[in-house]
Amino acid sequence: MARIFGTEIPNEKRIEASLPYIYGIGQTTSKRILEQAGVDPDIRTGELTEEQLVKIAQVITSEIILIEGDLRREKQAAMKRLQAINCYRGIRHKVGLPVRGQRTSTNARTRKGKKRTVGVKK
Repeated sequence: MARIFGTEIPNEKRIEASLPYIYGIGQTTSKRILEQAGVDPDIRTGELTEEQLVKIAQVITSEIILIEGDLRREKQAAMKRLQAINCYRGIRHKVGLPVRGQRTSTNARTRKGKKRTVGVKK
């Protein structure tokens, strides 16, 4: 498997479909990177030369695309900032409830976790 920035990308797929395995790179960014690097998007990842891999890595660093650890750290810092200033979104993150206005009376199980029944005591 080819490695770019510490992430292994599958050899048997087209390079255009393999690049999104890197956190922070999607389909559109992948196409743009390959276009700037001058690499054919239909070539398989395993068939890439070392020179082409280096060129792809150079384009990613020169474009200042945040990927992997840097992007994760930035997202975490943004969430911490929201929690520190006690804004509505920060509070929702802290409590573990949906942040973007979804209903919580029903559904929202992904954020709230397993359903806990609250019984009535006599």
